[in-house]
Parts: sequence; structure tokens; C-alpha cells
Amino acid sequence: MPVPISQAFTVATYVLKQKLMGRKRYPFVLMLEPLFRCNLACAGCGKIQYPAHILKQELSPEECFKAVDECGTPMVSIPGGEPLMHSQIDRIVEGLVARKKYIYLCTNALLLKEKLDLFKPSKYLTFSVHMDGQKEHHDFSVCREGGYELAIEGIREAVKRGFRVTTNTTLFDGADPKSVRAFFDEMMDLGVEGMMLSPGYSYDKAPDQKHFLGRARIRRLFRAILANRKKSWQFNQSPLFLEFLMGKQNYKCTPWGMPTYNIFGWQKPCYLLQDGYADTFKELLETTEWQNYGTESGNAKCANCMVHSGYEASAVDYTFSGIGGLWTTVKAMFAGTYEDAEALSMLNEPAKPVHSYNPLIQIQENNVVAGGAQMEETHA
Repeated sequence: MPVPISQAFTVATYVLKQKLMGRKRYPFVLMLEPLFRCNLACAGCGKIQYPAHILKQELSPEECFKAVDECGTPMVSIPGGEPLMHSQIDRIVEGLVARKKYIYLCTNALLLKEKLDLFKPSKYLTFSVHMDGQKEHHDFSVCREGGYELAIEGIREAVKRGFRVTTNTTLFDGADPKSVRAFFDEMMDLGVEGMMLSPGYSYDKAPDQKHFLGRARIRRLFRAILANRKKSWQFNQSPLFLEFLMGKQNYKCTPWGMPTYNIFGWQKPCYLLQDGYADTFKELLETTEWQNYGTESGNAKCANCMVHSGYEASAVDYTFSGIGGLWTTVKAMFAGTYEDAEALSMLNEPAKPVHSYNPLIQIQENNVVAGGAQMEETHA
């Protein structure tokens, strides 16, 4: 099973409670972003484009605990930036474990091996390692030669020491379905608990704006990848969300399902868009003009989004919407391998992106940047 029974039970009872209380908008996972600083400069990410004085700022452990308590959800994802570069990340994790929150600490794993001594294995702590595919594709995606090997070393050591480890994969235009499927085998062989998948989102400040997929291409790509799947593959996600990516389900975005808290406050409306901030979670829910977001709103920034931070909570909410949702979820859980002859033939098609992008210069620049960041970390 990709998650402990205790976690699945905690999440299920939490969601059921929200439904029984008649809450139409409730948080599913808190995206707690304690810093924007990172030791990578991925072409598809705009997080480190902030000025230097912003990149130096961090949320204190007390600020993190306050946000978690205010939000109330049992699951907390800690993205960034690179959380392992936070000066008090061990205190943050320790405090959340004490609160019995299920934590997914998102990391590129470049520092994971050397930072493991800061943590203790727990059912409440999972390292969610950013892995964008096999070696060549991963290094291409993160614009860092050797990034794949360092991440693999970190995963091996974490698994060896008894930590929960999952992977988090973001796919862009030009991804090779065959390679992605081979990557799944590699991750399962490493002993990771489960895998998470999502199409990329076109951050305004991302250096590469050409490789973000439209909805039709997203569905085609994920159908090729996830149909005819191996029984050995374990996914740490709602089976209905995976069907959504394949084009088998259709959901409306619920941006409040994975609210974001960072150094600026509660981000409106979601992890991906920055249209202002609220001082409290209550204010976020009550003052955000939610009707202006999601595919149905006509907002151009939402037009091609199928990212898990907007739609996985939607899938989970549907699961607990009634007998129909539960039955659909059960069918998805036991759907097996999703046999699909047409999808199988797609695997033989050449992986051709609509646009070309050459990251060689970016990779060279990022190797220098990452080296400097590691020096800074060493002397911090």
C-alpha cells in the first residue's frame, strides 16, 4: 500500500467530517513554503526569480506552526525553494510531527544525504523527492548535470535508514512516455513508497515558456504513460486524479483545497498564481474571488492547468460526495492495468515537443549558481 493505513484513515475521516459539516470550501493539503531560496534554477520554475533580499528570508518555526494550526488540515506539504536549505527545517519538522501532521518534505535531494541526521524516521514524515524522469531527462529538466545521481544517492540512503520516500515528477512537452515508464521501474526498484505525477504549470517568470502542455496534449501524454500500466507501480495519489490526467474524468479546480502559506502570507488564490495575499486563512477563504479562477472562469492563466495542486483535492472531494463518488473511486482502485491498445501504440510514436529548447547554457550557469549555493550552505 502506497501510504500507511493510519494516514489513509486520518485523511478519510477528516474529509468526511468536512462534508458532514456542509463545508463547500475546506483545505485538503497545506502548501507550507518556508523559503524561496534554492540550489537549482530549473527552466520550468519561477520561484527563485525573486530579488536577493527576498530569497534570504525564511519563515520561523513559530510562523509555520501558527499557519498549520490555523489551517487545520492533517497533511502538510513543504515545498520551496529547497526546504533543506532552511536554517531551522529540523525544528519545523519536529514541531509538525509532534502535532501528528503527515508531512511531505519536498526536496531535489541534492542535500538529502548530508541532512538526514537532522531527522528521525516517522510515519508522519515523508521525503518527496523531485525526480523528473530518467537521468538525461531529469538533468535536462533541472538544468544541472549530475543532479540525477545525487538525488538517487539521497533516496537510497533515506530508504536504507527507514525513512518514507516518495517521488514527485513534473512532465512537460516533449516527455517520452517510454522513458517515463522505464523511470517508474527504476523508482520502484529503489524502494520508494509511491510516485506523484503532474503536468507543469506556466509560471510567468519561468525561463522556459515553450514547454508547457495544453490540455489535449496533457491527456494524450498521460494516457500513453498510465494506460497498460504495470501492477508493480505504486502511485501516492488519488486514482481519480490519475484518471483525470488520462482524460477519463473531468473536475473543476478547487484552488482552496491546497492553500499556500509563505513569507508574504496566505497566497491568493493558489500555489501557482499570485494575485495578492491574506493575513489569515479565514480571510483567504472569505475574500478571494474564487469565481475568477479555474478553467470554467475564462481566466487565461488557468486555461491549460491540470496540476495536482488544483485538481487532486477536487478528485478527493468527489470521492466523498456520495455513493457515486465512492463507487467510482473503488472502480478506479481496482481498474487494474487500464488495457488500451491505442495508448500502447502511442508508445512507438517519436517524442517530439511542439517547440525546441536548448538548456546547455542554462545548465552551465546553474552549475555555477548551485556551487555557490552549496558553499553558502556550508558556511551558514
